[in-house]
Amino acid sequence: MQRSVKITIRAGETHYVAECADIPVVTQGTTVDETIANIREAVSLFFEDESPADFGYMDDPSLLIVMEIEPTAHAG
Repeated sequence: MQRSVKITIRAGETHYVAECADIPVVTQGTTVDETIANIREAVSLFFEDESPADFGYMDDPSLLIVMEIEPTAHAG
């Protein structure tokens, strides 16, 4: 059983997008903090109707959040 739901946050054109790797949950926000709050709520709401064990998770799993960012170009 997994302890953590893996989530990737990446910058979109106008919003940050958070997507879970193993469950069908996606959300967005205008700031990173808002996006994290939204994904916490979305995962919580998802597991209100679903058993975490059905998806290979322990009860009350934590969130493991990874940020994808573009590297900056170095002027040379």
